Amino acid sequence: MSVAIIDYGSGNLRSVAKAFESIAGGAQITITRLPEDIASASHIVLPGVGAFADCMAGLKALPGMLKALSEEVLQRKKPFLGICVGMQMLFERGHEHGVHAGLGWLKGEVVALQPNDSSLKIPHMGWNDLKISGQHKLLTGLKSGDHAYFVHSYHAACKDAADVLATVSYGQTITAVVARDNILGTQFHPEKSQETGLQLIKNFIAL
Repeated sequence: MSVAIIDYGSGNLRSVAKAFESIAGGAQITITRLPEDIASASHIVLPGVGAFADCMAGLKALPGMLKALSEEVLQRKKPFLGICVGMQMLFERGHEHGVHAGLGWLKGEVVALQPNDSSLKIPHMGWNDLKISGQHKLLTGLKSGDHAYFVHSYHAACKDAADVLATVSYGQTITAVVARDNILGTQFHPEKSQETGLQLIKNFIAL
């Protein structure tokens, strides 16, 4: 088993790699900018820190990366995990500082948080309780009420409710975990979410 963590300039890569290393034992964990590493990996991770458009531009700037992802994720069905903005990039469009195209692997758009309680600050930052609404091996051992760590000002408005595995409440319902076949994503940071995050990583690498 080998995990490729894509480096497209989004930051936070080492903490993601360390979390995977702590769970994956002797598995090969590679931080990479090379499409050949995507082709040779058994699992692929797309982290994300920053603005939607900047992250998409960084990913597109890696020679051959979008083609490799299409081949390995969409055609060969390798397990793929997007984290935070990496999850948001799975959708059709993002509305942060204009309207920008995403990967389009899942139906929906990434829009600004608009909590119905004016006392709630943006960004949504800190711990929140998951409400699990779907079934998937990614969530094995996890339950509603488990805590996860969030830092974001935008969220995914999914067109297909079946793609949503878990949500959280923050003055509105926020998509927290998505899945369609081998394509998975978390709005929260599993590498910062202690037991909940490590269990999710364990489940992901077992796929």
